[in-house]
Amino acid sequence: MRLKWGGCFNFLTDGLSNNFKTHPLQLDHPSSSLDSTDYMKATAPLQESKKSNSGMPHGACLTLTDHDRIRQFIQEFTFRGLLPHIEKTIRQLNDQLISRKGLSRSLFSATKKWFSGSKVPEKSLNELKNTSGLLYPPEAPELQIRKMADLCFLVQHYELAYSCYHTAKKDFLNDQAMLYAAGALEMAAVSAFLQPGAPRPYPAHYMETAIQTYRDICKNMVLAERCVLLSAEILKSQSKYSEAAALLIRLTSEDSDLRSALLLEQAAHCFINMKSPMVRKFAFHMILAGHRFSKAGQKKHALRCYCQAMQVYKGKGWSLAEDHINFTIGRQSFTLRQLDNAVSAFRHILINDSKQPPAQQGAFLREYLYVYKNVTQLTPDGPLPQLPLPYINSAATRIFFGHDRRPAEGEKQAATHVSLDQEYDSESSQQWKELEEQVVSVINKGIMPSNFQPTQFCLNSYSDNSRFPLAVIEEPVTVEVSFRNPLKVPLLLTDLSLLWKFQPKDFSAEHDGETKELGTCDDDMIGTEAIAEFLINSEETKVARLKLFPHQTGELHILGVVYNLGTIQGAVTLDGIDPSIGLQTGKFVSNGLSVRGRQDLEIQGPRLNNTKEEKTSIKYGPDRRLDPIITEEMPLLEVFFINFPTGLLCGEIRKAYVEFVNVSKCPLTALKVVSKHPEFFTFGGNTAVLTPLSPSTSENCSAYKTVVTDPTSVRTALLSSASSVDFGVGTGGQPEVIHVPLPDSVLLPGASVQLPMWLRGPDEEGVHEINFLFYYESIKKHSKMCHRVLRHTAVICTSRSLHIRATICRSNALEDEGGKGDNMLVFVDVENINTSETGVKEFHIVQVSSNSKHWKLQKSVNISEDKDAKLASRERAKLCFKAVRCKNSEENYTFADIVFGNEQIISSASPCADFFFQSLSSELKRMHVQSHTHTSQRAVKQSFDEAVRLIQRCSEVDLNIVVLWKAYVVEDNKQLILEGQHHVALNTVGKEAFSFPQKQGLKKILGNSDWEDLEQELPETALLRFFRPENTPVPARPTPEQLSNLIKTRLHYPESFSHSFHQKSLCLVPVTLLLSNCSQAVVDVMIDLRHKTTSPEALEIHGSFTWLGQTQYKLQLKSQEVYSLQLKACFVHTGVYNLGTPRVFAKLADQVTLFETSQQNSMPALIIINNI
Repeated sequence: MRLKWGGCFNFLTDGLSNNFKTHPLQLDHPSSSLDSTDYMKATAPLQESKKSNSGMPHGACLTLTDHDRIRQFIQEFTFRGLLPHIEKTIRQLNDQLISRKGLSRSLFSATKKWFSGSKVPEKSLNELKNTSGLLYPPEAPELQIRKMADLCFLVQHYELAYSCYHTAKKDFLNDQAMLYAAGALEMAAVSAFLQPGAPRPYPAHYMETAIQTYRDICKNMVLAERCVLLSAEILKSQSKYSEAAALLIRLTSEDSDLRSALLLEQAAHCFINMKSPMVRKFAFHMILAGHRFSKAGQKKHALRCYCQAMQVYKGKGWSLAEDHINFTIGRQSFTLRQLDNAVSAFRHILINDSKQPPAQQGAFLREYLYVYKNVTQLTPDGPLPQLPLPYINSAATRIFFGHDRRPAEGEKQAATHVSLDQEYDSESSQQWKELEEQVVSVINKGIMPSNFQPTQFCLNSYSDNSRFPLAVIEEPVTVEVSFRNPLKVPLLLTDLSLLWKFQPKDFSAEHDGETKELGTCDDDMIGTEAIAEFLINSEETKVARLKLFPHQTGELHILGVVYNLGTIQGAVTLDGIDPSIGLQTGKFVSNGLSVRGRQDLEIQGPRLNNTKEEKTSIKYGPDRRLDPIITEEMPLLEVFFINFPTGLLCGEIRKAYVEFVNVSKCPLTALKVVSKHPEFFTFGGNTAVLTPLSPSTSENCSAYKTVVTDPTSVRTALLSSASSVDFGVGTGGQPEVIHVPLPDSVLLPGASVQLPMWLRGPDEEGVHEINFLFYYESIKKHSKMCHRVLRHTAVICTSRSLHIRATICRSNALEDEGGKGDNMLVFVDVENINTSETGVKEFHIVQVSSNSKHWKLQKSVNISEDKDAKLASRERAKLCFKAVRCKNSEENYTFADIVFGNEQIISSASPCADFFFQSLSSELKRMHVQSHTHTSQRAVKQSFDEAVRLIQRCSEVDLNIVVLWKAYVVEDNKQLILEGQHHVALNTVGKEAFSFPQKQGLKKILGNSDWEDLEQELPETALLRFFRPENTPVPARPTPEQLSNLIKTRLHYPESFSHSFHQKSLCLVPVTLLLSNCSQAVVDVMIDLRHKTTSPEALEIHGSFTWLGQTQYKLQLKSQEVYSLQLKACFVHTGVYNLGTPRVFAKLADQVTLFETSQQNSMPALIIINNI
């Protein structure tokens, strides 16, 4: 028999390594859970060899020649000695087996076939008794067959080896030598697998029988484990990973943690190597393997298994599984002194949205703090670590510059200014910005400085943070940080403060200093305020306000927060009761476990979206709210309001006081206040000190300047004059910017001054928010900050009082006492629209004043005998006054006061004149806006007739009426007297004007009753506004109403005339026709007396008559001239006649067009002719 020795040499010459270095996956130490004596015996020689060879590695002294000779020796030994010996032994064993067992086997087989049939039934393993202790002698034929099979297997003759193993297996089973049979089954399966060409399939059942025999009958788990690992490798080589994993898992048990861990790990690798990898089964069995490694004391292998499983569970949303794995990784890493890995693992537990119960979260947090404390103790001088808790919403960080608002003291109400308690309002922020731009523009004479930066006291995510904010030295910088506790246990932060970096700079000397990094303890430059204890309850969002006090100018950079993180005692809920309830006050008891660390404030700026490049890419702008510039010392103003009302009647005048306090160390100047509603308040004009006070004024605490009047001057105008310049109107500036009259225009450090402030209730009822912006500067000019502002918002609730309507028309009495013409009649309609809810008993009209440069009230037409006009609720009164022209003055306004009581309110002094001029400036501003809207129309229509324009001016007046009143209010069984005033601007003859012009259009159409009903039904509906379309053509001819105001006519005649028609048939009556030129130009007038009344109705009522003498006249009237024309009317019988038949035509002296004046507004001129 010729054997094949092909791979034998290679097999034998592949020697072991020349040293016995430790394997990277070897055990940390022998496991105490292995109880098999066979295993201990097998490992003992290996341990002894390691000990003996641990001193010097083998073969270190061999030379290259030694290597060649050893190689040559092995080759000669193999071919000349070993292989011939093996071949000879196999041949001898084969011959012996044939000679010894040939005859006996044939006789035994024949006997069995004769007595028991051709097939011998095999016994099951359960029926076989335990014969694992059976031993064969060395010369036994069964062992000779096994020896021959081993030699064939050794020389890779697997087919013959399989045949021999199979024969030996049958013999061992017949003798019930189960340990020998299991070994033969195991080697037969391996031989069948290693046969080239695979003539027969791999007998997996042989391996299963061998494993079961080792485990159940022989009780040898080491051999069973070896068999399982061998079979698993064979199945994996055939890509039968599922069968291999099942085989490995079946051998796991509770008697050996190390063996079970090894098998579970191999099974996990089978799951991951499948054609369709079973990832979750891989991770699950790796967790089981890690757990068994941990029980066996193999911490490194346990950590490795958990880390591999974490790669599968991470980011899948299985938070509970992640928490368990991270917690185990953290503990194992801490045991192995891998502190950084332990900290990272515990950090992941805390930063995830944990679904663990509070008790478990508390345990996780305590473990984390304990590990972190050990880490920090190793490097006490190292940088502060980044803490994961609590969460910080960096985008919600707000910065406030300045001191906190001082609370109200008694009757003093501090200015609202800005605080962190106020919500951000973009519309309100824009209004404040416009007010500041307005006052800065006025200060700089209409030019906005290039370096102007709007003042921002509070910076947040909605404000403009593109520029470096400005803070003032010695004034606190408050940072509001938003914390969120994601856990269900409370967190206690102690010694909480800000982390900053500061670079000193002297802006006046313009040289830089050194940069101070992280100067949390350098109080000489920046003082840091720390919060001793800051408790955040479970799942709570809470803000902390931390302050810095800069003591030097420079650049400040706020980096983050630094604090000690800990928990409180009893943080875990017991019996469903949350212990965090009731922990809001008092000192908190810490459990003594805390670590100090930091968290950075990193704010991302707004996304840029201006250019094409920015739109197509993702770019973010800077957010510099945490990088303020500390500037030089500036003055600081505080404002207090004394006796400031919260409710007023519409038009009510109330006197309050404002206290200005300079709380800084440098003086302030140029104090001004700007508001969108300058008509609401005044500090008084320059004439305020010129008017003496009457005793009654001090008794009744009147807001007006009054004097006692002469009883003979009642109903007659008392004249005075004032210039608009004294009240801030007409100076070329904006009326919204008001100068505050400080003594010497300077407020020294620590000084305070109280100034009177008069308030007037807005004309519209409702709740009004009125913004005041106080502007002031330092005496010393600074490069960074030029001015400072202080904000105040006043909330005033106004209720209805009076509603005023006024109409002006030309009087028929063309001549006044001085012989001049062009008199006017002013009708004032006053209505009490107040409801009884406010407690107003009645209103008294105490005075009516006029203000104008060209007109004045002369006297009152005595309508009733009462001195005082009293109006109860819903009552109305109509007053009539005569107005005449006054001396034309381009600078001063003429004030005419018609008093209805015994005291005159000086309307030309504060506060009456202040509010008048403010309302006048508001009206002029409104008319200026309207004129701008029609500028384009007038520019296009260049051919507009100059005559029409002059005629239209004849209908224009500039008379302003001020109605002053008192209201008697019953409040808390006490009677109070309120004062107020309403303004009506009369601009056009014959056109009705209102004290509240915003509603005049709809109110005029509907009337008072319907208007009030509409207000009650639709309180939120906006008023309708009617605008003339832009393409409306300008009329080429004046209207009849405008023509009637060019030439005013009046007939003087006797009301009745007696004549004896029996003696003389014709009755001649002298009539005087008065003509008045109302314009400011020379007018040509033509009178035509030939006009006849042709209407039948008119003939029946008035009869017919004729004019005698010249029937057509041509005259020329100068400006404001009154001409008297003598006429004669002829009557033929008695009756009532209308003398108003003359037709009057007029034209400007330098124009050709002739216009007929309208007589529609003239009264009928009736005369009665009697017969004697």
